[in-house]
Amino acid sequence: MKGVILAGGSGTRLRPMTKIINKHLLPVGPFPMIHYAVSKMAAAGIKDIMLVTGKQSAGLFMEYIGSGSGWGVRLTYKIQEEAGGIAQALALADGFIQPQDKFVVLLGDNLFEDGLESAVRMFAEAEQGNAMVFLKKVADPRRYGVPEMRGDRIAAIEEKPTYPKSDYCVTGIYMYDSGVFEKIQEIQASERGELEITDVNNRYASQGMLTYRLLEGWWTDAGTHRSLLEASIRLSASDVV
Repeated sequence: MKGVILAGGSGTRLRPMTKIINKHLLPVGPFPMIHYAVSKMAAAGIKDIMLVTGKQSAGLFMEYIGSGSGWGVRLTYKIQEEAGGIAQALALADGFIQPQDKFVVLLGDNLFEDGLESAVRMFAEAEQGNAMVFLKKVADPRRYGVPEMRGDRIAAIEEKPTYPKSDYCVTGIYMYDSGVFEKIQEIQASERGELEITDVNNRYASQGMLTYRLLEGWWTDAGTHRSLLEASIRLSASDVV
């Protein structure tokens, strides 16, 4: 298994802080936000990781993470020239991910308690062609992409529905094999001009190939000032290294 961390985006919800620095370099507890994504990958035994980010703060990422040797991993960097959506950023990993590879994708602003070790082992042994997303039960699913679950599969994901079909949201943790790059080529840009990862996941769902795993511990998308503060409080007492 390899890993891909997506750490681009403009961070509009965290302005004005993100006018001068990429949001994934903002402090969360004792470390920059990006530290936790690398740590989760390393703890799961993933050694080869690609980090995709924009031009704004690429040098700072390299200065902080370097080769990844501090975590016992090997880091490859890829620049996303302009914001074009999560799926567009993920497509840049084509080539780093070889035809028979499976890999984990983390959105760098998703911070969570659960480890990935058992899920990585399970997905590594699963049949080729399937994808997996991680779900979390939330108080107000209308703010997120909401899955419709049927047994151990997801039938469809609806973005910010008025009437959610479950109490769960799709988090920014995904698992794929190299077939995902074909799925990305099949989708069209959304109304906001981006390639949406939900459209990719719905391709899998429509074919009965999208599985899921539930997060048991806390999870947050640290993309707002409030959620960033909450994550900082939680992680200030953590033993992440």
